[in-house]
Amino acid sequence: MKFSASSWIVAACVIAAPAHVFAAEQREDRPEIFRKLVDCRAVADNAQRLACYDAQVAALDSAEAKNEVVVVDKGQIREAKQTLFGLSLPTLSIFDSKDKEKAQVEQVTEIETTIKSAAPIKNTVDRWVIVLEDGARWIQTESKRLSRSPKPGMPIKIRQASMGGYFANIGGQAAIRVRREN
Repeated sequence: MKFSASSWIVAACVIAAPAHVFAAEQREDRPEIFRKLVDCRAVADNAQRLACYDAQVAALDSAEAKNEVVVVDKGQIREAKQTLFGLSLPTLSIFDSKDKEKAQVEQVTEIETTIKSAAPIKNTVDRWVIVLEDGARWIQTESKRLSRSPKPGMPIKIRQASMGGYFANIGGQAAIRVRREN
């Protein structure tokens, strides 16, 4: 399942997670429709609490069906981060964990996939354009000869380097510097 960057930016995001994970001061950050659902827990009478839940779940379901609210899980967020790996995008709070230490652990710093296509850059020596299975296009930024030319189906590992750059290892060869193009 692929998500475009604009769909993440445009959509309001609600992440289904246990309520105890969030601190009280973070409750204001929740969308109103989700906050109303969680507030149903405070209703003392069983019948009234059930009626509250039923009404708020119906409202949340309707909002999700109209794309007014998007519900995603951690796996979908990780997949989106991997798809967007290497692109310079503004910071999107919908991808951020409320727990800063946990956010560091969940940060995507490398991807492993396969090459869909590869072609030498015209009028250059020893530089390649590599397209990955997910359509991401990476450009080799330095002239460095590879012992084996990149070919479709070859494994590739791209990782963040210091100072904001990226290194790619193609088929277990020495790393080359690359830049995400799309």
